[in-house]
Amino acid sequence: MINKRLLVKNLLAHNDENSFYDKKREINIGQKVGKAKFLKHVCALANSNPNNNSYIVIGIEDEDNEIVGVDFFDDSKIQNLVNAYLHNPPLISYENIPFPHLPEGKVVGLVTIRSNGEICALKRNIWKYYGGAVFFREGSISMPKAIDIELRDINSKIVTTIEKHARNNIELTLDGVIDFINHRHKDLVSHYKVFKEQFVLCWAGNKKSTRKDEFYSRVDIELINEQVKLFYSALDDVSISISEDSFTIIEYVKLGLGEEQKYYPLEKVIIIFSNNGTYQIQSDLIFDPPQYNKKTLYHIFNSNRALLKKLANENELKLVDKTDLLSLPATYLICYLNGFEEAKEDMERSRPLIKKYSPELYESLKESLRVLRKVKYN
Repeated sequence: MINKRLLVKNLLAHNDENSFYDKKREINIGQKVGKAKFLKHVCALANSNPNNNSYIVIGIEDEDNEIVGVDFFDDSKIQNLVNAYLHNPPLISYENIPFPHLPEGKVVGLVTIRSNGEICALKRNIWKYYGGAVFFREGSISMPKAIDIELRDINSKIVTTIEKHARNNIELTLDGVIDFINHRHKDLVSHYKVFKEQFVLCWAGNKKSTRKDEFYSRVDIELINEQVKLFYSALDDVSISISEDSFTIIEYVKLGLGEEQKYYPLEKVIIIFSNNGTYQIQSDLIFDPPQYNKKTLYHIFNSNRALLKKLANENELKLVDKTDLLSLPATYLICYLNGFEEAKEDMERSRPLIKKYSPELYESLKESLRVLRKVKYN
């Protein structure tokens, strides 16, 4: 069982970026340019390593390899993105790796890419890359190549050695459990559960009960053996249920206009542990968004645009403007879910304005964009 935190350290220590490993300060697959560059690197790494894993480590400064982290990223549909744009797509996963020195909510992103043994190519045009393009790695650069080039295995021994040195042990597992419960989440209700005598899963959150259900907020869930953060949310509520061989999370999102707020189930994630030392994560989007009168939404959509214009021009905001700004991410989300495609573009463009105006409001904006990403890739 590979400890992913050790794996990241070993990749960073091995040498600079090469034909089986790339590092990034950040990626943005919500934008066309960021999506195109990400797909190019995935394609190149898959073609350069037909018989072993390739990796992209995200949240690393390029100059000095400093681990600075990125926001928690829980897009379980990233395989759908790769399948949509790549011919002979590799298997791909994105994992969030916690590091003790990083602020709460910040992690290192680890993308694992496994080729299917065939030449991977772009299916269609995206940004400046044409459909049919094939990429390979030359050192630290992803370069276009002829489509009839032969796949070569040159890295298997090196990658196997790096992964072997990242194997877990009892000391690291126990240290991880103690750190999770006694240090990082000492102010929350924390639990741990051992599945199949091998997997140690910890979770923490603020517990609140209703007559029928039990919910957690400020939830953090980690698979300690592999040092992988499976779920993190500073805002949304989740329900948790446990069986002998599975751990189930249902995430809820609070939506509504004005005082008419309601919790809607967003996504169901089931982690299934097997006797053979493996586990699977199954996720299903169970979201049924609320529908509203289009005339009302047109008014809200235009009001949001007017507010953003005031922010951009640094106009003085009235009390009613400040109140409306607090609900801007949520109302933009509702507009998008009701057919206003431009709402997402407005939200993306407003990132620097909102971040400058209020860090708390910026967190709310990121949560709304996260929901949009889940819905879009589903």
